[in-house]
Amino acid sequence: MTPVTPSRTYEILEVAQLTGLEPARLRVWERRYAVVRPHRQKNRYRAYSGEQVALLRAFARLCAAGERIGDLVKQPRDQLIARAEEAKLRESPVAALLDAIRRLDRERSVALLDAERGARSPTDFGREIVLPLAELIGDQWALGRLTIAAEHLASEVVVPALKAELAFQPASGPLVLAACFPGERHEWGFLVTLIELRETGWRTEYLGADLPFAEVAEAAWALRPQVVALSSADPENVQARLRELRGLPRILPPGAEVVIGGEGGTANRARLHRARLRVGLEEMPAPAAARPPRHGTGAA
Repeated sequence: MTPVTPSRTYEILEVAQLTGLEPARLRVWERRYAVVRPHRQKNRYRAYSGEQVALLRAFARLCAAGERIGDLVKQPRDQLIARAEEAKLRESPVAALLDAIRRLDRERSVALLDAERGARSPTDFGREIVLPLAELIGDQWALGRLTIAAEHLASEVVVPALKAELAFQPASGPLVLAACFPGERHEWGFLVTLIELRETGWRTEYLGADLPFAEVAEAAWALRPQVVALSSADPENVQARLRELRGLPRILPPGAEVVIGGEGGTANRARLHRARLRVGLEEMPAPAAARPPRHGTGAA
């Protein structure tokens, strides 16, 4: 369950992953029903906006419930989106939470989130509450059905809850030093991933969002992690920083591995592999014995 980022565009293979619709089916829907009209890039590849991806997810949800695309395209857009949201929220534990966020009810939002957190394991809290909520909020924002104030309130409520959960660390174990790319503030999915890593025995030190790589390297010399994990939701941001990323291992302590996560990493997997960088949770190295911290910076 990946939230849509309204400010970026998506290629057809990414859209297929986000919607569950095969590329061939997407092309038929575009040609026969004009469901959406993606922009054509200079290389003639389709580029879908975040709003179009969110709309396609709404169509896909209703088709999965047995409706026909030919009937759906004749319906008013707002009515269709509302019915798709209703289908998504039916029996969902995040329905009441989304309602509280929409109403800008901070107290109720915090109480509902705390109740869900207390009723589940940390991993299940991330997978069953945080990620589905992120998907819904991303879609609703992209479709213009959620205010910026409500989206900001959601982050003000969810991110502290995830950070509070992440504060409980193993007494020993290998260390992952984590941060979001410069210019990146999409933290929800990354924090959920760090909680999952902690549950498998890693210690995690999260430095925060929008952090320069030089600052990450300085922290790495002080803390001596086995892995430096960096997250980006924007493929273009990763592409723009490929030169910095290639040089990053040279300014880290010896043996520290770099792993790039998020949509930005996944979309640039081939480029990052050519730079000898790992991509995603599935490429995390096996945990080694914990290293003692080295005080001061050894980058000089």
